[in-house]
Amino acid sequence: MVMRTKKFGIIGCGLMGKEFASAALRWCHLKDEITKPEIVAVCDTNPAAFEWFDKAVSGLKYHFTDYHELLTCEEVEAVYCAVPHVMHQQVYSDIINAGKHLMGEKPFGMDKAQNDAILEALKNHPEVFCRCASEFPFFPACQRVIAWVKEGRLGQIIEVKAGFNHASDLNPDKPINWKRKNSVNGIYGCMGDLGLHTQHVPFALGWKPKSVYAVLSDIVKERPDGKGGTSVCDTWDNATMLCRVEHMEGYEFPMTLETKRIEPGATDQWYLKINGTKASVYFTSEDPDAFHYLYAEGAIQSWCRVLVGYRSMIPTITGENFEFGFSDAILQMWAAYMAELEGRELDFGCVKPQHTHMSHALITAALESYEQQKAIEIAY
Repeated sequence: MVMRTKKFGIIGCGLMGKEFASAALRWCHLKDEITKPEIVAVCDTNPAAFEWFDKAVSGLKYHFTDYHELLTCEEVEAVYCAVPHVMHQQVYSDIINAGKHLMGEKPFGMDKAQNDAILEALKNHPEVFCRCASEFPFFPACQRVIAWVKEGRLGQIIEVKAGFNHASDLNPDKPINWKRKNSVNGIYGCMGDLGLHTQHVPFALGWKPKSVYAVLSDIVKERPDGKGGTSVCDTWDNATMLCRVEHMEGYEFPMTLETKRIEPGATDQWYLKINGTKASVYFTSEDPDAFHYLYAEGAIQSWCRVLVGYRSMIPTITGENFEFGFSDAILQMWAAYMAELEGRELDFGCVKPQHTHMSHALITAALESYEQQKAIEIAY
C-alpha cells in the first residue's frame, strides 16, 4: 500500500522547524495509517539555516528566503510556520489567504486585534485547516489525567492549577533575544509565549474562564545585547493568573495559570493538577512517565504514583514498557494534526483557532487586571 502524503513547506527553520522535520522522518514509527507530512520546501531569511534540512530531508526541493515565494509554490499544500510573534498576523493571514493548511505557533497574533485578523482570514477560507502547536498534553501520563476528567472520576471539580515555567532567565548575564522585547514579542510577555501551553487542556475540556486577577512581574530590566552593551528587557518575566471558571454543570471553581521565565530550578517545567471531590490527578514534565492520582476516601489520603509507560494516544511500534519523551510528544501532536486534517475524530486534539481567541481574551483581561489591580470580567 502506498502511503498517503501531504506536501509541506516550513517557514522558520529554527528549533521547532527541525523538530517537525524530525517527526516527519519518523512517520514509520506510527502504527495507524495517517497521511504523512512530506517536507518539500523550506523558508528562512538566513540561508545558513537550510544546511541541516538539506542533510536530513531527502525529498526537499525548494529553498526560499521570501515566504511569499513559498506560498506561490503550487506543490506546497500545507505550512508549518514558526516565526516571531510580531510576524504572526501578516504571515499567518497570507498562508491562509493562499489556501494552504496551517500549523502555527502560539500566541497566534501579537495581541487580540492581530488574532482577530487571523481568525477573520480563516472565516473567509473555510477550506483551510488550521491548528496551533502544543505538545505537552500528548504525554501518555497527561492523557491519563484528561481521561479521568472525561470519565467523571473526579466528581465536582474543586480547583485546577496549570503552569509552564523556566529558570534560565534567572541569570542576568543571559543575552537578550526577541522574546524579551515588547516590540517583537508583544506586551503579553511570558503570557503570550507560554500561556497557550497552560490553557490547552482546560480549554479543550470546556473550562472557559469568566474573570481573571493577574499578578505580573518585570524582574530583569536589562540584559547584555551580545555586542558588548546592554539592551532594555521590557517584557513580563513572570505571570500568575487566578481565574473564575464556570463548569458546564452549573458550579464555579478557581483555576490558577502560571507562566514564568524566572522559576528557580525549573527546566521547561509543564504541569497540570486537577482536584475533585472524589479524586484528584496530577502530571508534571519533571516526572514525565508518571500519572499521580488520589482518591478522596476518609480522613487519611495519599497520592499514588503510577508509571504509565509508552501508552500513547496514537499507537506506535514502541513497546509499552519503555519511556516516552519530548520528541515522542511532538510526533503525537503532528499525528493528531494530520488525523484531524483527514477529518478523523480524536479523543484529544491540537489547539483549535477558537482556543487562541479565548487565550487572547484571557490575557488581554489579565493585562487590564494588573493595571487596575482588580479582577476583570473576560470579554470573548
